[in-house]
Amino acid sequence: MAMSDYLETALLNHVCRGIAYSEPTSLYVALYTTAPTDAGGGTEVSGGGYARQPVTFGAPSNGQVTTTATIEFPIATANWGTIVAIGVFDAETGGNLLFYGNLDASKQIFAGDQFRILAGNLTISLD
Repeated sequence: MAMSDYLETALLNHVCRGIAYSEPTSLYVALYTTAPTDAGGGTEVSGGGYARQPVTFGAPSNGQVTTTATIEFPIATANWGTIVAIGVFDAETGGNLLFYGNLDASKQIFAGDQFRILAGNLTISLD
């Protein structure tokens, strides 16, 4: 996954300039039908029962962290479109995009479908 401009700036300011960075208390995964970039943007799914989902990561190892539990999105009550990317945010709604990445394979979500990311299948790497 790539790091957003927001997080890059916050971390550089914190580490290199001593400017405090308030780390998020919770992280949430978002689904996209158009991928975001370093600057943000993209088209996040909306409506049809969609909501960002909380995510937890294990301790860092070799410059990366991996999810410790399966992330289950609500059952879609309407078509969500084709999911092509995910993002990690510091808030359940609004907030700041921290990391983002394209899926290995896009997935079309219809009403009645449920999108899942199995434990261990979402990794953030800083190398």
